[in-house]
Amino acid sequence: MPEYAVLDKDTIKNRIMPYLSVAKRGFTSKYDLTDVVNAILYKLKSGCQWRMLPMGHLFTGEPPSFITVFKHYRKWCKNGDWEAAFRGNVREDKVDLSLSHIDGSHTPAYRGGEKVEYQGRKRRSATNALYFVDRQGLPLAMSEPQSGNHTDLSEIKDRIDEIAAQLSAAGITVDGLFSNLDAGFDGENLRIALGSHGIISNVCPNKRNGTDSSEKYMFDEEMYKERWVVERTNAWMDGFKAIPVRFDTTISSWKSWNFLAFLVIFLKKIHNSQK
Repeated sequence: MPEYAVLDKDTIKNRIMPYLSVAKRGFTSKYDLTDVVNAILYKLKSGCQWRMLPMGHLFTGEPPSFITVFKHYRKWCKNGDWEAAFRGNVREDKVDLSLSHIDGSHTPAYRGGEKVEYQGRKRRSATNALYFVDRQGLPLAMSEPQSGNHTDLSEIKDRIDEIAAQLSAAGITVDGLFSNLDAGFDGENLRIALGSHGIISNVCPNKRNGTDSSEKYMFDEEMYKERWVVERTNAWMDGFKAIPVRFDTTISSWKSWNFLAFLVIFLKKIHNSQK
């Protein structure tokens, strides 16, 4: 057993490995792929550079080069395997959809890359994405990232469609679902986009809009008070040090770190409930 493990080896073997593609033509890696996944999870948690991975502590046998771990990660990113692993592990009995929350994240991107632009509020280049969480704060979906010069409401229909498609792929029905959103989402297009999927929006009125939208649209203050759980989710995500600052130049890598974090949070939720 490796000295450092984010998830135990049985969990990696039974819950993650079945969703990861392997080499064709019968080639078998001489390294234990569960150890490779463990090394990737260590980077997710620590945020260290690939070359700084403590390979001797992460592998039970002779360790490979860190480049080998990186190449496996990129292959599984390109194939969409990390998102597939997350979707495959979502269990309906562990999800509480009596209420949901949608929040935007503006992530500093220090190395540039795909979907990165300067954002005045952050005073640096950034990437934006929307996150969907259930009543407990379990992250269940994220939109396609946009460059940082876009607002949360930019191309909102496409972003909501992406979230709804991910939830549907995980077997989650959103029709009739209530969702809390902060004042930054107070807009007609947002309500129409959510309504097209049967999602009932509970948006905090934005006074900057000039009119009191609470008179025109439903806003339940008691329901909105539960939105604190999405801030807790943000804290959970920040605990994975590869997430708060984006160093990956490709969107496939960046999204994969997020789905890996979703997966770890969900697997730990399942394990804790079984104890």
